[in-house]
Amino acid sequence: MRLRCEVEVVSRLLPTCGLRGRGRGTTALLALGRQPGGTRDGGGVYLMVCTARDRLGARYKVRENVERFFTRFVEEGKATVRLREPPVDVCLSKANASHLKTFLSAVRLAHQGTDNGALPLSALVPAKASDVEKAKTKMIITSRKDYPLTKNFPHSLEHLQASYCKLARIDSRVLGLKRLRKLDLSHNHIKQLPATIGDLACLQELDLHDNHLESFSGALCCSSLQKSLQFLDLSQNKIRALPIQFCRLRGLVQVKLDDNELIRLPFRIGRLDHLRFFSAARNKLPFLPSDFRKLCLENLDLFGNPFQQPNPLVPDVQLKVPLTLLECAARATVNHRIPYGSHLLPSHLCEDLEVAKTCQCGQACLSSFIQITVTMNLHHVAHTVVLVDNMGGTEAPVISYFCSLGCYSQFLDRYLQSNG
Repeated sequence: MRLRCEVEVVSRLLPTCGLRGRGRGTTALLALGRQPGGTRDGGGVYLMVCTARDRLGARYKVRENVERFFTRFVEEGKATVRLREPPVDVCLSKANASHLKTFLSAVRLAHQGTDNGALPLSALVPAKASDVEKAKTKMIITSRKDYPLTKNFPHSLEHLQASYCKLARIDSRVLGLKRLRKLDLSHNHIKQLPATIGDLACLQELDLHDNHLESFSGALCCSSLQKSLQFLDLSQNKIRALPIQFCRLRGLVQVKLDDNELIRLPFRIGRLDHLRFFSAARNKLPFLPSDFRKLCLENLDLFGNPFQQPNPLVPDVQLKVPLTLLECAARATVNHRIPYGSHLLPSHLCEDLEVAKTCQCGQACLSSFIQITVTMNLHHVAHTVVLVDNMGGTEAPVISYFCSLGCYSQFLDRYLQSNG
């Protein structure tokens, strides 16, 4: 029976000498086994603790030598075994919870004198160096020659950077690193993202700037990244548009889209409630989506986009009178928040309802509406705004929708009065 975790062996005599332990553990391999020549009644069972400094291991007799087990935090991978002789506490942490429970159960049985044949014992042999080395959590690779071709990445990695490696695709070995929190693949030649990157359930930061990406998969937006992803850098790529599902990445705090070929932003961008830092400088955006008004940002950078000059007096009228039955039903579904899904409606209707437009009166409209662009001061949605042009402007055109001629007329009256 073996267990790999962090261990600190603390002598209970230290306080009497005015001393105290370090307060932190070291990577160790614990083994429960029988001393050569020991009896089968459990008397020869020892707990061996091997560390990088002492790979031969310190051995502690177990039978009738455990004073107490502290298991209050065993679900967090923490426990303490208090021994009578020598008077030490073996403090365990960062262990797999289920493995820890099994190990403690075996130690308890050995303490009670259970027959060796009923115990899952291991040979008390010195630990290998790989068993007691501290798990590697960070790896930074900044050249192709340093990129591992034959060796696997350590499964304990939480932060991986592989930049300037001329990677044309994401290595399948990377997709198996389930503990990854930060993945930096910037400055490569990646053209496409595999859907399996969405299986990295712990991923919080994804940096893909300066690659050859032409799209961002909608499947990724529907994966476990919806909850985990907080930082996304897609700058310096060739992306023309982001999928409708992009706004399902509700945990995003910072998004960088600079130096792409974007002709529009996600229609429902206002659903990104936690978004605080947003940049889409030097793209091809003619205007901002209506939902942009709902954002609450700390910093916003839209410099260098060819924004159109808004003219509310020249509307794009796509109003159909009388409204079709489909339009009436769609408006009622959205306005009354009636649940829908692919099990009730054809998929194309579900997609249309997802991008239903909202009139300034608060009512929904689907394909029958009046559209205009109006000027919005970007300080209404962001505390700090980078100037949008070399003239010192902080205003940009944003789309507005109206569900009826009456709503547009009311807006027009207010607009003419304020500009009269």
